[in-house]
Amino acid sequence: MVGRLARVLGDQAFPTGERARLRRWSPGAPPSLAFLRFGFSELPEGWQANTEDWEALVAGLALMYPQGHDPGRPAGRALAEAGYAEARLERLLAADGDTLRTLLLRAARFLRAKNASCSWIDFAFLLGLGGDPEAARRRLAGDYFRALSAER
Repeated sequence: MVGRLARVLGDQAFPTGERARLRRWSPGAPPSLAFLRFGFSELPEGWQANTEDWEALVAGLALMYPQGHDPGRPAGRALAEAGYAEARLERLLAADGDTLRTLLLRAARFLRAKNASCSWIDFAFLLGLGGDPEAARRRLAGDYFRALSAER
């Protein structure tokens, strides 16, 4: 699903204005018309049960355009290689709810600024979309610290 969403958002035919509206979402804000339009046409059945988590995922993918999703590059490794601070990672992995969504979007902006891409599947699981958030936290941390060890 994440790969398909990344392809839709990254397609040259996808309207630039719609992508911009999707990337401007903030946790706690009501769903925008752009997100609702995207959700009803692209998201899986039942997405409304986790609207804010799907909004965070879609906003993050839109923020990362054109780098976006790289299924072969774990998010933890990408963060480590880009110089994401350990303290920031700790806050991200300890967060939940709107705080998690806010910190996830900050991580996306950080990666975008470094021209780095990563597997958004890791972030989807961290949000609880299709996976175990606790396992996602451990996987992100493991990939982050293994990448730091490899650099030394």
